[in-house]
Amino acid sequence: MILVGIKIFFARIIDVSLGSIRTILMVKGKSKSASIIAFLEVFVWFLVAKEALNTPYDSLLIPIFYAGGYACGTLIGVHLSNHFVSEVIGLQVITKNDNTKLVKKIRDSGYGVSIVALKKAYEGYKKEMLIIAINKKSLKKLIKLIKEYDYNAFIIINETKNVENGLIK
Repeated sequence: MILVGIKIFFARIIDVSLGSIRTILMVKGKSKSASIIAFLEVFVWFLVAKEALNTPYDSLLIPIFYAGGYACGTLIGVHLSNHFVSEVIGLQVITKNDNTKLVKKIRDSGYGVSIVALKKAYEGYKKEMLIIAINKKSLKKLIKLIKEYDYNAFIIINETKNVENGLIK
């Protein structure tokens, strides 16, 4: 019975991890990859559900293994998604200071930045908004760079579905 439970546990980890990755690919509009993963996910799920429901053992351990595999699969799926699915993050940054030095620091660090003049500046300051697209892995480094320049910078961070052209680091 323990071997059946372990088999169910690991099969659930596989199918739930695939489901996490499939969901992220769907949100990003990658329908072909998501469809292939969906097939594999449901195939594995069907086999494991069949095994769990048709087991000759009448024990609470089987649903515990099933649920435990689901929980672990969720954790592993999120971890895999963070490492293997590249995410582009969009930042909009407004500071109280002149942005010339900050823009130079950002560009010298290899990031692309666009500058948009804001019409109705708060409290009479001349304001600009910096627009930056980066890979998610670079987010902490870039925020640290911005905060060194202006600790109170107004920063909006968005997950971006798709980016074409431009400089993304």
